[in-house]
Amino acid sequence: MATLVVYYSYSGNSKKVAQKLAQSEHADTLEIKDNRRPNMWKAFWVGCPKAIFGGEWAIAPISTDLTTYDKLIIVSPIWAGGTPPAVNSLLSALPSGKTVSVRLVSASGANTCSKRLTKSVAAKGCVLEGIEDIKSSKKQ
Repeated sequence: MATLVVYYSYSGNSKKVAQKLAQSEHADTLEIKDNRRPNMWKAFWVGCPKAIFGGEWAIAPISTDLTTYDKLIIVSPIWAGGTPPAVNSLLSALPSGKTVSVRLVSASGANTCSKRLTKSVAAKGCVLEGIEDIKSSKKQ
């Protein structure tokens, strides 16, 4: 089964988790990047409300053909209890028929967006294998 770890990381914590996961799963990696990287002000004042309500913003074109993978593991930080706008844009671009697993990285190790993620993945015709909360630490 071909597996791709797709991640978005603003501060680097989610990237570290994604790299370790890809190594243990023998998977390829793909970093989702903002079309224009937001400064801290925009990430907080614009990005957090979008995260709360499932909003999106433009991401750089995805260079990898997601349809060639059987399983996609999405690694994302949590912003204000939700997934960042860049991750929400990725969720909208998921190809149908994939197995999807989600790892959510946060300082608290908890999220409030599991129901929305479950609906988003199902709406794309994908099977959600699970959602795991990961408490970040400086040791990652």
